[in-house]
Amino acid sequence: MLLGITMINFVLSLVPIFFLFSFLLNKFPSSKIRPPLPPGPTSLPYIGSIISMLRNKPTFRWIHSMMDKMNTKILCIRLGNTHVIAVSDPKIALEFLKDTNGIFSSRPDTVSGHLTSNGYLNIALAPIGDHWKKMRKVLSTEILSVARHKWLLNKRIEEYDNILRYIYKKCDNNRGGVMNAHGEPGDKEIEHVDSLLTILAYTHAFCVTDYFPWLRWITDFDGHEKTLRNGIITARKYQDPLIDERIRQWKNGVKTKQDDLLDVFINLRNPRLTTDEIKAQILDLTLASLDNVSNNIEWAMAEMINKPGIFDKAVNELDFVVGKDGLVQESDLQNLNYIKACVKEAFRLHPVAPFNVPHVTTVDSIVAGYFIPTGSQVLVSRLGLGRNPMVWDDALVFNPDRHMTSGKDVVLTDHNLHTFSFSTGPRGCPGVLLGSTMAIMLLARLVQGFTWELPPNKPLFDLEENFHDLAKAKPLMALATPRLPHHLYPTC
Repeated sequence: MLLGITMINFVLSLVPIFFLFSFLLNKFPSSKIRPPLPPGPTSLPYIGSIISMLRNKPTFRWIHSMMDKMNTKILCIRLGNTHVIAVSDPKIALEFLKDTNGIFSSRPDTVSGHLTSNGYLNIALAPIGDHWKKMRKVLSTEILSVARHKWLLNKRIEEYDNILRYIYKKCDNNRGGVMNAHGEPGDKEIEHVDSLLTILAYTHAFCVTDYFPWLRWITDFDGHEKTLRNGIITARKYQDPLIDERIRQWKNGVKTKQDDLLDVFINLRNPRLTTDEIKAQILDLTLASLDNVSNNIEWAMAEMINKPGIFDKAVNELDFVVGKDGLVQESDLQNLNYIKACVKEAFRLHPVAPFNVPHVTTVDSIVAGYFIPTGSQVLVSRLGLGRNPMVWDDALVFNPDRHMTSGKDVVLTDHNLHTFSFSTGPRGCPGVLLGSTMAIMLLARLVQGFTWELPPNKPLFDLEENFHDLAKAKPLMALATPRLPHHLYPTC
C-alpha cells in the first residue's frame, strides 16, 4: 500500500516536468528535427546582413553574385528579423508560386508598399484577404475580361495609330529620320512618366526601414521614403483630378455612357468601389502597363536590328500574313508566331525587373528541403529563370527560334517558369491578355511600318544594360524609313 502511494506521488511529481518539457520542445524545436535554412551569408546578431547590403548596391546584383559564389539556386539573407529568400530555379519557384494553400501568396507590409497602394487598396500589393479577393474578382470579371478586351478594341487601335503617326511624321517627309525610342513628349508628360518610373524603382527596393521599422520615427534613412512620396504626389497630381472630374460628371448626369475603364470602375455596383480604391487601382494599372511593354520592345528592336537575319524573318512573316496593302491588326496576331517569339525572347533575356513582386509566407514551411520561416519574403529571380543555362542553350544569346515549336502557337505565358513574363499561380498577373496584345502589336506595327537601320557610322547597337537596373544603358536610336504605301499611315 505504501509502495503504491509512493509510486503515484512520484508519477504526479513528473507531470509538471512533462508539461514544461513539452512547452520547451514546441517553443524551441530541436534543430536536429528541423531542416536547415537555405544557404546564405553569415549574419550579425539582430541586424543580420544589412551592412553588407548597404555596402553592395545595387542589392539585386549583390544577391545574384552571392548565389553564383555559393553555387545555390535558393539563398537566404537575414535583414533584421526578416528572412529574404531568393530563388533562381524554376522547380523551386513553382513550389512558392503555384500556391494552392495560400501560404506563400501574401505580400509584405513595407513603407513603399503601403504608400504606393494608398494603404493596400489596390490588387498588386495588397496582402491576402477579403480586399484582395474583392479586387481580384473586379479585375477578372469587369476590367480585364475577354469581353472587356473586345469592347476596348477601338481604343487600342487609336493608340497603335498614334505611335505609327508619330514615327511617320518624324521621318522628315519620308526621307527617313533618326528615332529616339524614348520619344519627345512635353514637359508635363515627362514629369508624369518620371514620377511613375520613380514609384516603380522605389517600391520594394530594399529600404532599410522596412527591416527596422522603428527607424522611421528617427530618420528617413537614405531619403528613400521622401523620394517615393514625391513621386506619388506628382503622379496623383496628374491622375486624381481627372478621376474626381469624371466621378462628378457621372454624379451630375453630364456623362451617361461608359467609354473606358475609368467609367467601368465608377459604375460598379457589386461591389461598389470607393473613390480612394478607384484611384489606387488606376495607379496600379498605369504602373503595370508603363515600363514592361516599352522596356520589352526597346530591347527586342535593338537585338533584332543588330541581327538582320532575325529582323528580315519577322518582316517576311508580316508580309506573308498581312501583306503591304493594310496595317497589321489584332486579328492577325494568331498567325504571327515569329513576332510573338521575338517578344517572348526579349521577356526572357531582358526582363523589366530583377525580381518579381515579393511574396511573404504566412506559416513555417519546408520548400526544396529547406526551412522557410513565417514572415519570409520570397523573391523569384527573373534573371535567374530567363538566363538559366540549365534550361536554355546559349542562354545569353537573343534567339527567337528557340520558342518556335512545330505545330504549336507561341504564347508569352510560361507556367513552367522557364521565362518570367506574367508569373503564375494565385498572384499571377490578371492582365495577361492585355499585356500580351499590347507588346505584340507594338512590335508588329514597328516592324511592318518601317525599315529600321543603324545610324551612320554605327556598326552595332550597344546592348549593355544599366548597372542599377535592367534597362538599356543607352536609349535605342535608329534610322526609320516608311516601307508601306503612304496612304496607310495615319496623318491626323
